[in-house]
Amino acid sequence: MVPRSSVGPRSFGFRYVLSRASAALAASATLLVTVGAQAQQPTTPPTGGQARPATGAPAPSGPAAGDPTRDDLVPQDANAAPADGLPQVDPAKDQQKLIQQGRERPTADGTIGARPSDVYSEDWWSHTRPIVELHGYFRTRGELFHNFALGRHDVLTAANPLWRQPLDNTYTDSSGQRRQVLGCGDPNPQNRYGECYDKSQAHANLRLRLNPEIHISDNLRVLSQIDLLDNLVLGSTPDSYAMRPGGTGATGYSTAVNSGSLGYNGYAPLGAFSNTQGPPTAGVNGYRNSIDVQRAWAEYLTPVGQIRFGRMPNQWGLGMVMNSGDCLDCDYQSNVDRIMFVSGIKPLDLYFGGSWDFVSTGPTSATPYDVYGGQPYNTANLTNVGQWALFAAHRTNPELQRLKLARGEVVVNGGIFATYRKQLLDIVQGETPITSDSTRPNNNLERRNAEALTPDAHIQFLFNKLRLEGEFATIWGSLEQPLGTPRDPIKLRMWGYTTQAEFRAVEDKLRIGFGHGWASGDPNVEGLAPDSSGLQPQNRLSNGAVSTFRFHPAYYVDYIFFRRIMSRVQGAYYFRPSVEYDFVRNPNGQKFGGGVAAIWSRASEFIQTPGNKRDLGLEFDVQLYYQAKDGSLNDDPNKMGGFYAALQYGVFLPFGGLEYLPKEQDATKINDWSLSAAQTVRLILGVLF
Repeated sequence: MVPRSSVGPRSFGFRYVLSRASAALAASATLLVTVGAQAQQPTTPPTGGQARPATGAPAPSGPAAGDPTRDDLVPQDANAAPADGLPQVDPAKDQQKLIQQGRERPTADGTIGARPSDVYSEDWWSHTRPIVELHGYFRTRGELFHNFALGRHDVLTAANPLWRQPLDNTYTDSSGQRRQVLGCGDPNPQNRYGECYDKSQAHANLRLRLNPEIHISDNLRVLSQIDLLDNLVLGSTPDSYAMRPGGTGATGYSTAVNSGSLGYNGYAPLGAFSNTQGPPTAGVNGYRNSIDVQRAWAEYLTPVGQIRFGRMPNQWGLGMVMNSGDCLDCDYQSNVDRIMFVSGIKPLDLYFGGSWDFVSTGPTSATPYDVYGGQPYNTANLTNVGQWALFAAHRTNPELQRLKLARGEVVVNGGIFATYRKQLLDIVQGETPITSDSTRPNNNLERRNAEALTPDAHIQFLFNKLRLEGEFATIWGSLEQPLGTPRDPIKLRMWGYTTQAEFRAVEDKLRIGFGHGWASGDPNVEGLAPDSSGLQPQNRLSNGAVSTFRFHPAYYVDYIFFRRIMSRVQGAYYFRPSVEYDFVRNPNGQKFGGGVAAIWSRASEFIQTPGNKRDLGLEFDVQLYYQAKDGSLNDDPNKMGGFYAALQYGVFLPFGGLEYLPKEQDATKINDWSLSAAQTVRLILGVLF
């Protein structure tokens, strides 16, 4: 949350240096000619009328008289060529050249020079031109998910928000109902084809992320983030598929069907006949468009601090609560509509500031026809979710930090970021905003009176090759009518922390790490994940405080359980030892290495697990990675840049916390109630620039 150093326009800076150097050379040449003209006053000319230097003046050196390179010193008279090789000096010609130089200088009519590429140092600040820098990455990922249901037979519900069975898998659910999928294997007397069994799900996706930066000057810039084909599943938009509004499903869409064919395209009525992929278009062949603008904000550096305004990334500490999600393998991110001011005391490496955030504005006047113009506005101020933040941080200058570590000194960085959020009224849960002339009670609004204070502290300790880092946060607040029915206010009391330790050795090729994190649970709730309401956990046993803390989903600690099955760390704690080693590591950024990590996860409150036991499982993750030396961002082997590839494998062994309770098991032995391991294989290919 501290101000980033502004990057100046490098190309114009180069021209600026050249122009300054050219001006200095021109001034030196003019000074030498002028002094020479004053010192070489003619005495009694010898025979032939040739002027000679005054007594004591050095003889000129350089090209001989008559050489074309001396045309700027000798008179332009072919009959006046000197006989002894001494040059003639014409002071009038020097004056003419100065007048000509003045004519070639820029004027005040908006032009810079004779050509658009001419830039003069004196006119740099009055004729600036924005510079556009383009950063980002392109990635393609292939992933295999095997048995992520862990051998359980549940139908995915709010009470069992673990993992949905694949659509092409046949199984008997926990109620004894046979969920049969036919069409595989050889024909048999009971049905035309045999049952289909498939516990694996495989897919590939891609994303092109662009981060354009428009630098107007050294202290003013506009930044943005644009995603193209964001997490597009490869093969998901063939010309044999289209959709239309009005479906009976939850999405409100159904397959577009042409009369007389199975699809909208008579030349490709089935997926087997598809021959091209189309761009994703919301409501036509997908739920999203090809281009998504994620962020756009401006930064202006004043003499007293920096002002930031717009939709910008929200990052603090290790990313446990606020995470910008800018990594190559990230799928989630925190963006915030914010007006922010950052200042500090640079000699002390101390920064502080505050912000006003627009979390949610409630109903607006926006309509589908605003695409033709117009400005939507807020129709109910009391439904706004306002947020205000204050922070203070100490971050050592990177160059000074390297110097201190080289001297064997201790470096301590850290700070605190505190936010306060409040909302009075809200739309009735599950309803939509309506116009004020409706007969519905309170225009579909209800009292929410929600408020929460979230202080988030971060500390970093560096010594030699050792890094110790931690983040601690708590949410302290209250909430009225969370389900739209009158009841006493519910308290919010949540706590969470995460720590990381890393030691580097063998020229930083070896990295030994240990991670630990804890998210508070709720003894009054059954289930680690929230129910469909998202406000009040399901099956509460009392009106106690809501206390299940949840990490940001972009804070990754594994490949399977927390990242995929649970979607994040919530109501649980973990221990994560790891080791990585670069087999090849060059100063130009090229490296090849591997790593392994083990993650032991347990529930903070045993009552929240399906099996009413704390132990959730043990996961082992291994990977091989390679980074090429191409590109300009990977000159530091500690950073990712250029071409990057990683092959990853993970296996999760479920423990008692994910089992069935004894009375839930099938007495008829129709189902196999034993849990089984989940596995994943991932391939990541990326280009970072």
